[in-house]
Amino acid sequence: MHLRPMRAAALGVLCLCLIPVACTQAPPLPSAGPPSSAPTGIIRVPAKADETVNSPAPEPIHSPGQPLKVARTNLSGISFEGVAFDSRTHRLAVVDQPSDPGSRFPDAKAAAASRSGLAAFNAGFFTPEGSPLGKLVSAGTPAGSWNRSSLGSGLFQEDSSGVMSLTRRKGEATAGRRELLQAGPLLVENGGVVSGLDGAKPAVRMLIAWDGGSRWWIGRSSSCTLAELGAALRGGSPASWPVRIALNLDGGRSTDLWISSAVPGGPASFRPPWNRPVRNFLVLLPR
Repeated sequence: MHLRPMRAAALGVLCLCLIPVACTQAPPLPSAGPPSSAPTGIIRVPAKADETVNSPAPEPIHSPGQPLKVARTNLSGISFEGVAFDSRTHRLAVVDQPSDPGSRFPDAKAAAASRSGLAAFNAGFFTPEGSPLGKLVSAGTPAGSWNRSSLGSGLFQEDSSGVMSLTRRKGEATAGRRELLQAGPLLVENGGVVSGLDGAKPAVRMLIAWDGGSRWWIGRSSSCTLAELGAALRGGSPASWPVRIALNLDGGRSTDLWISSAVPGGPASFRPPWNRPVRNFLVLLPR
């Protein structure tokens, strides 16, 4: 007679056990701290999208062949005249006059003849007394002293193995340099215009440009400011290939360019009557 109440109680307990539980998830467990072997107190910030971590050195540029030729063009209203060449077949040598400007070579043509060169161009700046305004090395012989102004911000150089380059001046060592010429300012660097170029003083300019591989151009521009020259080189090239770096040489009254008829498209020369004798030249030679 007392079995029915007990069965009801048991059924009640069973029903309570079968009531579904609400589907709420438990909060996640706090993450474990760094392993005991890791240093503490160090916050590691991930690199930004435009940053690289342990990035390798940029790959060297392998230029296609550049035929030797006189290259003339017009960029942004500025005319250019010079020689395009390949550093695998031709090179530039610094030809200096240890005495006064003009004491050995009255002009670029005479400087080229002294080395049986194909062309010659006035090169670095010099003081009123005739000393180099910057460091130079000619056939392994150094001269001048380092110029820390913008007129010495760039270097043309050739190492002992014959590899030529244009670089920003980052040190003051000449060891292992067969040729070196300090000048400036840099006009283009890594394909972009260098900031702070003067935009107020137009003049005929001498310059040297490089694609970062083996293609080179050296010559003159028509009268322009440094800022105009940099902008023109960013938007185009005097030799149909992108300019990676370009360096301003001594221009104005020093401008002197001579190219022989042995260069396809030559001869050519530019030395107005108002020019003054200069201290040094860059002479184009076959390898």
